[in-house]
Amino acid sequence: MDATLDMCPSKPNFAVTQGFGTRAGQAVSSTSASFIPHPIPASHRRTVEGELNPLRAPWPCGLFPAGLWPLGTVRAVFVDQKFHLHLVSDSTGETLNAMVTAALAQFENVDVQLHAYALVRSEHQLSRALDHIATAPGLVFFTLANRALNQRLATRCREMEVSAVDVLETPLTVMTRFFGKSESHKVGRQHQVNQRYLDRIETLNFAIAHDDGQALDGLAQAQVILTGASRTSKTPTCVYLAIRGIRAANVPLVPGMQAPPPLLAAKGLVVGLWVSPDRLVQVRRNRLSTMGENRDTNYVDLDQVRGEVTATRQLFEAQGWPTIDVTRRSIEETAATVMNLLAERGGAQ
Repeated sequence: MDATLDMCPSKPNFAVTQGFGTRAGQAVSSTSASFIPHPIPASHRRTVEGELNPLRAPWPCGLFPAGLWPLGTVRAVFVDQKFHLHLVSDSTGETLNAMVTAALAQFENVDVQLHAYALVRSEHQLSRALDHIATAPGLVFFTLANRALNQRLATRCREMEVSAVDVLETPLTVMTRFFGKSESHKVGRQHQVNQRYLDRIETLNFAIAHDDGQALDGLAQAQVILTGASRTSKTPTCVYLAIRGIRAANVPLVPGMQAPPPLLAAKGLVVGLWVSPDRLVQVRRNRLSTMGENRDTNYVDLDQVRGEVTATRQLFEAQGWPTIDVTRRSIEETAATVMNLLAERGGAQ
């Protein structure tokens, strides 16, 4: 049987297959009713059967005129426009999620549903994941160090005609050749509780203890000190830096008050964060709204905020501190810029 596809942009894609009355492998245009080639991806088909009468049936877009389709039993294939991505990992799934998120950022106007399966370390757990993949076929990305599970997943996906990508296969192959050693196939080694892990926990504790101007006498121990007006992403950036193993503290600058002496005397890297006044007012209003506070105050007055931003930037310049405009930056981008500044400072010293 061959398929035709309704191209109506406002309705889910709809295809019909039957043994008569169709043009093989072609689709009907919703605007001109001419026939154009349009393949239907196998992974996006859902099939139903029933009696369809072109004089009565609610065809998408009113596409099929009387007489185009003979009466009779037809087999209808509904094409799902949602793309399913399955992430199968024997660990926390952070590697897969980061990779897929970065790749998806390159595609606009795509309706994607992510299905994550973490800590898949047994045949039973893998079977459950495969059963779910079978109900919503799509693209599978996986990281399974266990060879048996790895091969079973790859084999089953081939049988289902589902594309599967072993994310670590190429890096491991290249490293094996480079190091001249074979991989260990041990699961979750990047999350072992070793000294490096304990050090990262300590940097998190440091960030919490030195958040929002607390424990100013400990600033000398910080590798990085972030400063700026209220709501300039200082705290989340410090937490992200801590997760990356960097001891970070942050000190807010309060309008009408002098910067704390320990901040001015700090020998470590001090970075000034600032936001455009319009954006800062918006962020502050949203913050107050979540707290149930809707009164207008100097905190959200645009003229006051403009003066506040100007004063902080003047201080940054006077102290010779590098600055980052975080108006449209994500926390990750801000932290990456700070790490670059830290690396440059280390190279200069």
